[in-house]
Amino acid sequence: MNTLAVVFEKPTKLSVRELTLVEPTAADVVVAMQYSGISTGTEKLLFTGRMPPFPGLAYPLVPGYEGVGLILEAGAESGREPGQLVYVPGSKGFNEARGLFGGQASRVVVPGGKTIPLADHVGEKGALFALAATAHHCLEPDPANHLDKLPGLIVGHGALGRLIARLCVLYGAPAPTVWETNPIRMDGARGYSVIHPDDDTTRGYKVICDVSGADGIMDTLVNKLMPGGEIVLGGFYSEPVSFTFPPAFLREARIRIAAQWKEQDLTAITAFANSGRLDLDGLITHREPAARAADAYATAFGDPHCVKMILDWRSAA
Repeated sequence: MNTLAVVFEKPTKLSVRELTLVEPTAADVVVAMQYSGISTGTEKLLFTGRMPPFPGLAYPLVPGYEGVGLILEAGAESGREPGQLVYVPGSKGFNEARGLFGGQASRVVVPGGKTIPLADHVGEKGALFALAATAHHCLEPDPANHLDKLPGLIVGHGALGRLIARLCVLYGAPAPTVWETNPIRMDGARGYSVIHPDDDTTRGYKVICDVSGADGIMDTLVNKLMPGGEIVLGGFYSEPVSFTFPPAFLREARIRIAAQWKEQDLTAITAFANSGRLDLDGLITHREPAARAADAYATAFGDPHCVKMILDWRSAA
């Protein structure tokens, strides 16, 4: 069985070409991808060659872990049925390329247990599930019972920052303040305010969550922290993270790093999205057919107007 896939042949070289799929087992499903999101974090690191080394990292590779598709075939032990709309977190089922993370393809073979059934109304917004789960992971493990520990300040109003803010509002915490320095990205707030850092007169935030990944931001965040407060680093930092010690010492500042989402985060997001409680509207700002993947990646990585880019695979399946 063949599939059309986005392939990073080597750093900075992208192609869209046919690959063959591995033979599905009884535990697998074959999914016809409809939509997939482009990650401006992980995929950008893979594309530029700046991803830190880890086992299995090699080129050529198929990126992507934000897919939505329809199940075409379901193995007897897959726990799924043909015709189901599912979220696909990626696939390793290619013969001529590595699956890192293998979701940018017109068809994929993936264990049924790795897929998440979606309500029909979710549609293309299911491609936001991994990002939303990452946003949820930036919160306390039990947000509903720790509203006072949810971020009062979020730094960065990209897709991740917007989702964190929306989750705070959904859980019933006081509406957070969001910092954004780019005027292009200051709109789109839903139930919270977005301001330039220079306009923020508040001092003493209990929890600050940074998803900007900006170099040299720590001293600014420490100075906005109340004694005993916490800074959550949810972005990716290409340069060493450092801070001036005395102000952090005086505040007894705590620093937490939020990395990859956990299963409980995805479970929470699935329940919120399938029930309609989590507002995912307005986050997908750009769409391109899969055949124009090169243009789509250039826009996703370089255009500040692009909050989230979606590849449309429906004509390629």
